[in-house]
Amino acid sequence: METGPVAIPVGVDVALFTIFALHHSLFARAGLKARVRRSFSPELERSLYVWVASAIFIAICWWWQPVPGVAYRLGVPWRWAGVAAQAAGVLMTLLGSKALDVLDLAGVRAVLRSEGGTAPAHVPLVTTGVYGIVRHPLYFGWVLIVFGAPDMTATRLTFAIISTVYLALAIPWEERGLIETFGEDYRQYRKARRWRMIPGIY
Repeated sequence: METGPVAIPVGVDVALFTIFALHHSLFARAGLKARVRRSFSPELERSLYVWVASAIFIAICWWWQPVPGVAYRLGVPWRWAGVAAQAAGVLMTLLGSKALDVLDLAGVRAVLRSEGGTAPAHVPLVTTGVYGIVRHPLYFGWVLIVFGAPDMTATRLTFAIISTVYLALAIPWEERGLIETFGEDYRQYRKARRWRMIPGIY
C-alpha cells in the first residue's frame, strides 16, 4: 500500500478548494454583483460567474494533489451497497435538478430574456418529492456519490470531505438568498423540513 506524508498534499488541496469557495462567496456579495453589472451588461452577470467558476474548478481538478494511502476497499456485499448509494445519489441529483432551470443556472436564460424583452422570473418553490426529504437534495446526492465509492483512496476521501464541508458551510448563505426570493414560503418550508443536507445529521 502506498504511504507517505499527507500534510502537504492535503494542505495544497484545501488551499485549491478555498480559492473556489472564495470565488463563490465574493460573487454572492451584492457590491461585487453591482460592479460586474456596471462593467458588463447585467444579463451577462450569471454567465460570467459560471464561466469563471467552471475555469477555476477545472484548474482545481488539474492541480489536485494525490494523497498517498487507501482509506478502505469494500468487499461483497458492502461493495454493492456502496454502488447502490452512488446510484441513489445520481437519481436524487437528477430528480432534484428537475425543479431547477438549468439554463438559468448557466446564465443562458438571462441572455434569452434580454433578447426577447421579457422580465426576469424565478422558478417556483418546490417542497415535494426529493425536496420533502432534505432542503438541499442535490447536496445530499453529492454526499452519496462521493462517499459511496467502494474503493476509497485517500485522495478521493480528501476530495469528498473538503467538498462536503464546503457545501455544508455554504447552505446558510444560500438560504439567505432563497428567503430573499421566496420570502415567508421558504421560512415555512425550513420549519417543515428540518434537515438541510443529510437526514438525521444536518
